Amino acid sequence: MEDILHSAVRTVISFVLLMLITFFIGKQVNSHKNYFSFALSITLGSFVANMGFDVNINFLSMLISFLTLCLVYYLVSLISFKNRTLRKWLSGQPTVIIDKGHILEANMKKLRYSLDDLNRQLRELGIFDIKEVEYALLEVSGNLSVLKKKPYQNTVKSDLDQSHHQQASVPVEVIMDGKILDQNLTLQYNKNWIEQQLSKRTLTVDQVFYGVVGTDGQLYVDLYNDHLPSSGK
Repeated sequence: MEDILHSAVRTVISFVLLMLITFFIGKQVNSHKNYFSFALSITLGSFVANMGFDVNINFLSMLISFLTLCLVYYLVSLISFKNRTLRKWLSGQPTVIIDKGHILEANMKKLRYSLDDLNRQLRELGIFDIKEVEYALLEVSGNLSVLKKKPYQNTVKSDLDQSHHQQASVPVEVIMDGKILDQNLTLQYNKNWIEQQLSKRTLTVDQVFYGVVGTDGQLYVDLYNDHLPSSGK
């Protein structure tokens, strides 16, 4: 009876602790959208299972290990928030599967991603004809993100203005964390073009948190200090 009560108490404490840690760590862990959060979720689950059910393991030792892992995650997240290289290594990057309507077989082979997988995920997105696809990217989470060709896209208000009609393109990230991403620059969207666009708005690169060239060829920027109130956690 004592062993049953001991196990029950450990289980309750472990579960409450996991709920609290998950709440404070953030919503990214719950989504399992990248390598880091996926690995952390599995490891935390293993810790909680052992803390709750294995009475032969010292509870205090497991608790210290559990809290140490959470602290490591918090510190790494804090550092990676300001370090794009570390963030890319931890989170991974999407892989282009279809570019300008052409299937990239080499990329699919690297991922061991078959045509059956591609067609299945396209059908799940309501696309039954691959010729409708202009760009397709396989996200780190395993989800497929698709941009349709212009003739197959849903009509929006801006489509009524003929001046907006142009070939579809994928948005290009050009500024992140106050720095220009040189590897993403093109002949059209080069450093001079970016600086000219920012100059028109009386901005400098270091004021921009995120900058991306949209499908309409316009530069969208989000500043570090937007002077907007928080809308919740």
